[in-house]
Amino acid sequence: MSKMSELDLTVKELRNAAQAITAAANSLVTLFTTSDGQRVSDNATVSKTEKVTQKPKPVTLEQVRAVLAEKSRSGHTADVRELLQRHGVAKLSEIDSGEYGALLAEAAKIGLMEGRANG
Repeated sequence: MSKMSELDLTVKELRNAAQAITAAANSLVTLFTTSDGQRVSDNATVSKTEKVTQKPKPVTLEQVRAVLAEKSRSGHTADVRELLQRHGVAKLSEIDSGEYGALLAEAAKIGLMEGRANG
């Protein structure tokens, strides 16, 4: 692969990763926002009966693909394949879009134990 192609791919993956981080941040804001739009302060708690009216943005295929590609490049290709198989597919494009969030959450755990053992 040429250096420009490699650079283009890297930039594309960085943008996808940025989108995934933004989606995660939006989800956290949603979790800590009350139904009247106020953010929960450090000392306040949200009532169990109070429901958050905002829904987090759905996770996209591109976000999942970016995370799985990074895990694969980090030496966890077998773990990525196993994760897809646990979801009943051989490749990412076959998975139902409703499972993207769960897949992303599980993918985030890949390699964590290795990092703790080495850190």
